[in-house]
Amino acid sequence: MDFFERLGDFFTSATALVEGGIRKVFGSSNEREITRIGFKRDSAGVTQIVPSSVLDRINQLEPDYEKLSDGELKQTATKMRARLADGQTLDDILPEVFAAARESGKRYLKMRHYDVQMVGGYILHTGRIAEMMTGEGKTLVATLPAALNAIAGHVHLVTVNDYLAKRDMEWMGPLHMGLGLSVGAIQGSMAPHERHPMYLCDITYGPNNEFGLDYLRDNMKKR
Repeated sequence: MDFFERLGDFFTSATALVEGGIRKVFGSSNEREITRIGFKRDSAGVTQIVPSSVLDRINQLEPDYEKLSDGELKQTATKMRARLADGQTLDDILPEVFAAARESGKRYLKMRHYDVQMVGGYILHTGRIAEMMTGEGKTLVATLPAALNAIAGHVHLVTVNDYLAKRDMEWMGPLHMGLGLSVGAIQGSMAPHERHPMYLCDITYGPNNEFGLDYLRDNMKKR
């Protein structure tokens, strides 16, 4: 090993040591962001919700949404659209919509979004990637940003094949419909006149290739 190789190894080790020290003191950027959202876990694995955080505000609303009738819960989309029309933003209504989605999941799916899933939903809403292992509830997490953004406009949820698009629509559809949102799914076998109503829904599930092909077909028709 020559001098420059040894020097390179030295700087690599030194950099790793410094980064490790910084991470111990300040935590990683991901950890800091998750803490900012409201979920904090210490070295012993004990978790706590940060007071006045986004996650805390969502959790504080849970008892209120539990008291709503099914009909009142179904007015969520209409009420939140009115608030957007009055000048509020999606971030302003996020705690209420996430809390409503949690309640709808409990009623119609018998599934409750955990705090970490709320964090995942928030991260997706802000346009970032949330890595989750198999079985950690990716499909359920996706209902949170989907419901929120569907209030402002149409949302496309992309899957890898027809089966998953249909399955996820049928599985998660009751949650969305419980909030007053419409849901549809694109299938490869559908004719153009069958696809159009699906795209008019607030939330449309579909395979990536079908969304891409429909986009190309639409552009060809416009020319």
